[in-house]
Amino acid sequence: MQKGKGSPAAPALPAAEHGLPVLPELAARLAEAAGRSGPEPVGGGTELREAACRYWARRGLPVGPERVVAASAAQPLLMALLAAAGGEVLFTRPCAAWYVPVSRLAGRFAYPVPVPAECGGVPDPFALLETVRRIRAEGGRPRFLVLSVADDTTGTVAPPEILHEVCEAAAAEELTVISDETWRDTRHDPHGTVYVGPAEMRPDNVVVLTDLAGTLLPAGWPAAVARFPENGPGAVLRTRVLSVLTALRAEPAPPLAAVTAWALTEPKPVRNRITAAGRLYGILAGAARERLSAAGVLCRPPQTGPHLYADLGELREPLAARGITDSVELEAHLTEALGRPVPGSHHFGDEPDALRVRLATPPLLGPTDEQRQRALDARDPLALPDVAEALSTFGSAFSELAGG
Repeated sequence: MQKGKGSPAAPALPAAEHGLPVLPELAARLAEAAGRSGPEPVGGGTELREAACRYWARRGLPVGPERVVAASAAQPLLMALLAAAGGEVLFTRPCAAWYVPVSRLAGRFAYPVPVPAECGGVPDPFALLETVRRIRAEGGRPRFLVLSVADDTTGTVAPPEILHEVCEAAAAEELTVISDETWRDTRHDPHGTVYVGPAEMRPDNVVVLTDLAGTLLPAGWPAAVARFPENGPGAVLRTRVLSVLTALRAEPAPPLAAVTAWALTEPKPVRNRITAAGRLYGILAGAARERLSAAGVLCRPPQTGPHLYADLGELREPLAARGITDSVELEAHLTEALGRPVPGSHHFGDEPDALRVRLATPPLLGPTDEQRQRALDARDPLALPDVAEALSTFGSAFSELAGG
């Protein structure tokens, strides 16, 4: 296969967005573990892996510690997975900004598959089959499909019926699915939005990957775990992943491993924070989407996590009048107008001429931990003056682009 047939590597993202304040109980645990200097085994120690087992068991995914791997972050863990077996990788378009660069580092060509109209994070099943056939016709060997039912990029949750079709297609084409389930527990309405993961449908060919930074742990505390299937390629793949992680020296840091093991048990403070974060993200995302819609901007209804994916394609003419013709120029304009990073869709695998951006909700709360904690605690965070002012500025920026 000729080099360059896959997607180009995504450009670097703007500066990272602020997360929520560090939970005091987690900070205390990290301080207690600061003296731990003994090396953590590659793949994680017994305490950490057993905690991950209980975490997945509570979600209907029983697993033994011999089928779990922990790593220092999600990026080296995904890289190890992709490097552990030959062949090409399929991603959704759009997808998380770090997926494609990691696949390149692992020496794998990346192929984008468009998402259905209903949601992001999973490929359109017919487009998936067509892409696999095209790769094979070019002499390639499609090996992995990376998807995210609770999608960080678009903030959507894929319906079970669409996921079922995707899993059937992946099984028919002998693809190993890597299911990124990082944001499954930050659904805005946990009782109203059904989450079903691919491991529940096709348990023998799904690896579950969970990035704990930003959900169970603060955004700046990197740690990740992976669950391998009991049958099929699971055992061999796990062994190869451990070899790659050894070469990368990507074992968890000892103090953070202890904190991660505690957080995975989901004590009450951690559970309460996740619940509060999901509720807050939902309120902010709903308010932001209302303002986008008023400006003629399209956006799938957000259902999980802190992000929305806005499509300004309906405003192409007024945008062109302002010299904005692609997502690079749109990013530059909105970043200046809002005073914070607004990454364009080219970072997430979309074509550069697509007028789309990913929008984060936490910056609407203000720059300080005090402001963010106040919003977490508030019955109605939209009534807070700082949040109301930020939403007004947000809406005005898009209304101005629409010519309002």
